[in-house]
Formats: sequence, C-alpha cells, structure tokens
Amino acid sequence: MRIARLLVRHEVRVLVSLVLWVARRTHGASGGQAFGYARGQGAMMFGFAFVCLIETVALSVLLRDWPTVHAVFLFLDVYSVVFVIGLHASSVVRPHLLDPVGGELRIRRYVHVDLRVPLERIASVRRELRMTHERADGELDVEVGARTTVTIELTEPVTHLSFFGRRRPVRVVRFHADDADGLVRALGRARV
Repeated sequence: MRIARLLVRHEVRVLVSLVLWVARRTHGASGGQAFGYARGQGAMMFGFAFVCLIETVALSVLLRDWPTVHAVFLFLDVYSVVFVIGLHASSVVRPHLLDPVGGELRIRRYVHVDLRVPLERIASVRRELRMTHERADGELDVEVGARTTVTIELTEPVTHLSFFGRRRPVRVVRFHADDADGLVRALGRARV
C-alpha cells in the first residue's frame, strides 16, 4: 500500500505541475532566486512526447477492429503523452531555489528530488561540467541530460530522501543549472 500511495502522489504532483505550467506559475519559488534546469532537456522531452503521439496513432489504426482493446490502449497512450509533457512541466515549474534569507539552497529535479541544503554547510561550490557519473557513497548526482554543471561539497552531510523514501546522507552534490555561472556567483554572495 505504501508504494501504491507513493506512486499516486507522484502522478498527482506531475499533473499539478502541468496545471502550474499552463498557468505560468512556479512551485515554492516565492521566497528566493530561481535557477532553471529545464532548457537542456526540452527538445528531448518533446521528442519523447512526439514518439508517444506517433505510437498512439499507429496503435489506433492497428487496433481499430477490437474496440475494447483499442479503448484501453488509447487511454494508456494518451496518458503517456500527458505524463511526458507533465514531467517536462515539473522541471520548468520546480526550479532550483536559492534563499539567502532562509539560509538554504533547494536542489530540485522534476517531482523526484527536492534536497534542502543549508548554506552554512556548504564548504565549496564550483562550476564543473561532468558528462559521466559513477555512483559513490555520500554523493548525489542530479543529472539533466546525463550532465551536471555545479558541484557542491558540504562540511557535514545532508539527508537525501529517495523516491521510495530511503534516506541516505550526502556530502557532495552535483546538479545541472542552465545558468551555472550565475548560480555559483549567487551562492558565493549568499554564503558571505
């Protein structure tokens, strides 16, 4: 039941992100400076949506003689198009947030990752383009398009909560930002 609840919550968050995107609103960005990360993946996500749309049309033609099967697959295919667009929308409406007044940096990706890093725990921040990422204990890679552009090293670990609720401490966080240089400069000013 717990996993089913998590999956339903995930689907609802994606659909809410789609509504926010259409309304040109952001999620939780009122108290800080937003840094987007969706620009690098937009073409890929719309490419996925286009492929799903082509599949929907093809299956509609192939299954037209079986109305029940056709209806089931039509629903699933249309939902997959909406889901892919909703994932992209969630990356647009949930940017990274730097809140110097609140003393934290929120690193986000889709509706899956929302890591809060207190500014006083940041030991160093640098612009670092990485295209390959190997899993390591104490490190979190929040990739967009298989790349990260900012690396943060922490004085003490913060807890990352995975999609299924597993907690793990991280001391190094790598993530992508469209304006990585601007984010690194803003973090440098906020830490002083």
